[in-house]
Amino acid sequence: MRVDERWEGVYSFEDSPFIMEILTELRDKNTDSISFRKGLVKLGRYMGYELTKTMETEEVEIETPLEKTRGTVVKDRRNVVIITVLRAAIPFMEGLIKVLEHARVGIVSASRGKAPKFEIEMNYIKIPKVTPEDTVIVADPMIATGSTIIKVLREVRKYGKPKRTLVLGVLAAPEGISRIKNEFPDVEMFVTKIDRELNERGYILPGLGDAGDRAFGAPLKGVPP
Repeated sequence: MRVDERWEGVYSFEDSPFIMEILTELRDKNTDSISFRKGLVKLGRYMGYELTKTMETEEVEIETPLEKTRGTVVKDRRNVVIITVLRAAIPFMEGLIKVLEHARVGIVSASRGKAPKFEIEMNYIKIPKVTPEDTVIVADPMIATGSTIIKVLREVRKYGKPKRTLVLGVLAAPEGISRIKNEFPDVEMFVTKIDRELNERGYILPGLGDAGDRAFGAPLKGVPP
């Protein structure tokens, strides 16, 4: 896990060769939808493993079949709320929940409008109650302009004040990270890699394209005959 000194509380996994290999496959335009979804699941799982290294632990006494000994429990792993931003985050969340199996899951449907306004429409919100013991993880593979994450975080704050709030993504643009950290300086961000910039359409460069379309296929435009 690598600290990015441009912001406080922003980390990437660029020092993990295996995670970088998964990202390389996701970036490849020839990777099909099935492989793309599997890649997101794998990233969610392995990033979940890395997140547990930042969680509070406690030592416990247990008894093996032969004698008593001391063991370790990750306390925070039992108090997690994962907010899944539809639709690309579905396989990403599937990987996370393999590690954080006690997590309660919230769902937010958010869509971003066209440049230059990039207005965010949220038409479905289901978020469980948040307690002071909880670690809230907002999972969205692509953190581009930051508009979606900001709106989701504003909504999440209505449901309670957690112990920690994390944003977990595959790729992020510096512009989006700066916007999020300006409004939510206490939020920690963990991404596979921080890419170079956004283009005029608000896509991350070099990026990997539209993660939702690549995972599930492009939506039908208009009404079918």
